[in-house]
Amino acid sequence: MTDAFEEEAEPTVSIGEYLKDVEEQELEADLVLGGDEGKECTYNNGYMKRQAIFSCLTCTPDGNAGVCTACSLSCHDGHEIVELWTKRNFRCDCGNSKFGEFFCKLLASKDVENPQNLYNHNFRGLYCTCGRPYPDPDAEEQPEMIQCCVCEDWFHEEHLGLESSDMQVPRDEEGEPIYEEFICQGCASVCSFLMLYPPTVFASVPPKNATSSLKEKEVAENVPLSSEETNNASSSQDTLMTNASKEELSLGKGIHEENDGKTTTTNHCNGVAGSSEKCVLGLNLSEAVAKLEKSKPMFLCKNWREVLCKCQNCVDFYNQKGVGYLLDPEDTIAEYEAMAKQKREELEQQQSSEFLNKLGHIEKIEILTGIADIKNELSSYLASFDPSKAVTSADIHQVFENLAKKRKRME
Repeated sequence: MTDAFEEEAEPTVSIGEYLKDVEEQELEADLVLGGDEGKECTYNNGYMKRQAIFSCLTCTPDGNAGVCTACSLSCHDGHEIVELWTKRNFRCDCGNSKFGEFFCKLLASKDVENPQNLYNHNFRGLYCTCGRPYPDPDAEEQPEMIQCCVCEDWFHEEHLGLESSDMQVPRDEEGEPIYEEFICQGCASVCSFLMLYPPTVFASVPPKNATSSLKEKEVAENVPLSSEETNNASSSQDTLMTNASKEELSLGKGIHEENDGKTTTTNHCNGVAGSSEKCVLGLNLSEAVAKLEKSKPMFLCKNWREVLCKCQNCVDFYNQKGVGYLLDPEDTIAEYEAMAKQKREELEQQQSSEFLNKLGHIEKIEILTGIADIKNELSSYLASFDPSKAVTSADIHQVFENLAKKRKRME
């Protein structure tokens, strides 16, 4: 009988847990939807640099179409929807020829199709080289997946193509990623030109105690290192310097060129595409790339895109490879998220201002005073609480009872 009462007991949550959950949900919505309220179809905006996209398997089971946030809510409510997070250079397909006799409720007049849209198996709800859904109904655990910044597919860590034990996802001691963006093995061949840049563009995990152990050996034996050991030590030191050089990379340092036998540091091309007269690399990319070995998955450090040469020849090469968007700072997820947060803050301020502007002077004072009273009462009541203590409905009722009593005394 006791167990039955325990099961029927009202679930409780601490105020700290509740606020954290609300904050995480709001943040997730901001990052995914980009501040889009979902009221208007984005079709008239053309091929947007980046936006949240959804696939409706009820209407297009072949996964050959994508719809914007507003259409997913208004036109496909109740349908089987796949959330694709964001896609670049995409235009809403809702109601075009791929949907048969189904028309968009928000904007019926659309082109037959959007030829510049790109689709992959994500639109069928499948991901990675293994082609499994997420979440995977056949898997006990749902490990986090890593997105390629080029093809925008998602990959399981065990399917990244890390061929040897010394290749791993760059993480710090606490297991947090220390890379900014990832390029999968398939797309690495398209972006093999990145191998022509200094190692500072890549994030890597230094071997533990690799250099110190060699130094200790040298001191203990009091003998010079062999040429092989010296090379290994140098290689380890270069790896260790990779993360230390990130700050230099963001400041536009690290690219070197040979000039009459002297090594000089040159500034990165930080202007707009095609603005640099001199190539940072000083190479014919087409010829240099042809001589490179097979490309491997790439983990890029912060601000790596700023290092890319923007001379006209390099820009033409990127465009030929179909990766010219790498030069656009608004293409990155980080920039998309930053703009999303800004939009949401501006919207909240606008809504608050519009609401207050509709009220008379007395009503404004009463509203603002009421908000202040609630905040003060909550602060006072919760000040005595342990942050880990559970807050029940009775506690909330007590807060408003106290407010009512104060108002009654004032009246």
